Amino acid sequence: MITIIAFLILLGVLVVIHEGGHFFVLRMCKVHVDRFSVGMGPVIYKKKDKKGTEFALSALPLGGYVSYLSKKALDAEPEMKKNFTDEQLDNLFETKPKWQRAAVMFAGPLANFILAVIIFTFIFSSQQTVKPIFLVDGEYVSSSSISGDINKNDILVSINGEKILNPTEYRLALLANAGLTGEINVGFLNAKSSETYYRNISVVDFLSNSEQQQEPEKFFPIEITSYISPEIGSLSRQGPASLAGVKAGDKILEIDGKSINHFAEVSDILTSSPSSNVNLVIQRNGETKNFFINTEISEAGTPILGISAAYKRSIFEAFTKSVRDTYNLSIKTLLFIGKMITGNMGAENLSGPVGIAKMSGEAFSAGFLPFLYLMAILSISLGVLNLLPIPVLDGGQLTMLAIEAIRGEPLPARVENFAYTLGALMVGFLLVFAVTNDIFRWVG
Repeated sequence: MITIIAFLILLGVLVVIHEGGHFFVLRMCKVHVDRFSVGMGPVIYKKKDKKGTEFALSALPLGGYVSYLSKKALDAEPEMKKNFTDEQLDNLFETKPKWQRAAVMFAGPLANFILAVIIFTFIFSSQQTVKPIFLVDGEYVSSSSISGDINKNDILVSINGEKILNPTEYRLALLANAGLTGEINVGFLNAKSSETYYRNISVVDFLSNSEQQQEPEKFFPIEITSYISPEIGSLSRQGPASLAGVKAGDKILEIDGKSINHFAEVSDILTSSPSSNVNLVIQRNGETKNFFINTEISEAGTPILGISAAYKRSIFEAFTKSVRDTYNLSIKTLLFIGKMITGNMGAENLSGPVGIAKMSGEAFSAGFLPFLYLMAILSISLGVLNLLPIPVLDGGQLTMLAIEAIRGEPLPARVENFAYTLGALMVGFLLVFAVTNDIFRWVG
């Protein structure tokens, strides 16, 4: 029951937002909207507003649609004209400039991307977080697959020019190279000199099967481990470090002469320290500073500095990260669809309604924020999928408009009808394939 409820809430929100984007721009362009339906099939509830739009709840909770006044609809059913005013008939969809029609089509996916940004911003600003750091865990000297030496504890900073700031970006950057035989350009920050250097990593059929694609980090030729950055996120107000002048954002370089590579080492060194007075070396705005700090002693008898790696993002920081993540996930989703088509990524990764329902139930049971996060991810996927150039989707409509702009007139009716039929078959095949994947996963 929880799975069904979660699925209906999730799908309902995504449909309302997507179709709401179309509806909003149609209203702005003064095109009459006849029906706004959540769900498909027979209508089980409906209500009209003052402008004559029928808001409906339909029996099959798998999608939704906005039905607007168009020349095609009137040509198919001429008797419908008597139901509309002269003003409405003068504002048919086809009478609008191409840029307005394009705006209507693009508004649905755009609404999905905006929803994702809003959700991510709420999640990122409401939780404390830490800054991850990706350290080389082994020594790599004169390896035949690597174009130079790599030192232990150096920091991974980029893959093929893409900055790596969190585990999701690391995983997506690796998956972007699925099926590759060639070189991956990887950037590292030297732990001692703080200089960035690059190495080309040779791979053969990289991440070539679904098992490897589930955990791509394990199959990268370089052993990289994610730790917490030794950067101070927050301090206790009256803690020893704060009273000594240490600030949030300071990066810890050394404690009592021992180098710090990641935050967990701070606790390890303090625990093994026999003294209540420690020498803390930090980096602040490119400058190195020394602090001699009298630590407090915890109930367990270990020294305490009163520092934490955790911090809370400002709304601006959360919004900036949300836009970046939404863009990055959108591009990667499009890339992965292409890799599925070419066979470089397993199509069994594709989920249909059953799989989404299962994920919805699991996320809902895990809590409000995990459920919202899943909603944002699926909203991005819905936005990207609808922009594909398949005639029955928004991207297909935009493609048809582009062709019309180039030709100076719409495609012949029989060509359009063939394209829409082919598009419907493609979407139907994709849905059946995704549901089949779900069933095999469920049985397995």
